[in-house]
Amino acid sequence: MSLDSVNQLQTMNAIMKAQFEDYQAETAMILGIAGGNGLEHIRTEKYKAVYGIDINEGYLEKIRERYPMLGNVLRLMCLDLTSEADRLPKAELVIANLLVEYIGYQAFAEAIRQICPRYVSCVIQINGEAEKWVSESPYLHAFDRLDEIHHQMEETELEGEMNKIGYICISKSASSLPNGKKLLRIDFAKSTN
Repeated sequence: MSLDSVNQLQTMNAIMKAQFEDYQAETAMILGIAGGNGLEHIRTEKYKAVYGIDINEGYLEKIRERYPMLGNVLRLMCLDLTSEADRLPKAELVIANLLVEYIGYQAFAEAIRQICPRYVSCVIQINGEAEKWVSESPYLHAFDRLDEIHHQMEETELEGEMNKIGYICISKSASSLPNGKKLLRIDFAKSTN
């Protein structure tokens, strides 16, 4: 992800910095926290709690090792969002980057319904002309089995699912990658109606 020909790690890091800063929130939740890219942007004077959710306990252990300075602000939970959304705590802001592709729209909407945030900021990958959703790299085969769970994303479908559960789109921004793909950040706010 960090190869110059891909540039995804660096782009996602910059997006995540903005996601942490763009909204007034004291609690946040990162769905699909993986290896913890972007956690260095958490300001402990702003956030009382940041929940990190992932299905992979190994990722969570690495995060604990990498970010001890976040102390008890960072609260990590190992759970499967497709079957354990009812275990999610409440948070004011949800960040979900490159996650919906793996759990699908309905599981994502159910997680959001459970968390009941004021704001949701998510990033989806738009492949454009690219035939493959995984970028060419020496590590390409590490992703071979992900095709079994990967869902192709459409921004209108995501917006439609979010509208059904009472969230409206408040902003969109795209970041182009060197391989012709783009990362689309879509932010939602809970409707007041």
